[in-house]
Amino acid sequence: MLNVQPIQTEKGCVVGIEVTFPKTKLLSLVVPNIGYIMCGVLNTEALDLLHPEREIIAARLTGVRTLPDLLTSEIKEATDKACSIGIKPGMSGEEALNKMIEYGEHQE
Repeated sequence: MLNVQPIQTEKGCVVGIEVTFPKTKLLSLVVPNIGYIMCGVLNTEALDLLHPEREIIAARLTGVRTLPDLLTSEIKEATDKACSIGIKPGMSGEEALNKMIEYGEHQE
């Protein structure tokens, strides 16, 4: 099962993606063309190690069960590029998404 829906944050709209697999649910909120936050399955260390040239902006949260949980839960870890734009462990998912939106506004 796949669920895609818009989710509003303080700074703008992001895309919520929920994919249900047997015994597993993947949750992600995406700032199109910029970055994303994702449930605990995301391996930020692997993203940095395997694809440093891509400078992927991504962060991992744990203990989430719904898309809105991604907004309120704390960032556990982030890629190097995400850290460079101000995304840090301990901030909320919404704060991280807002940093991505602001970063995207300066990239145009």
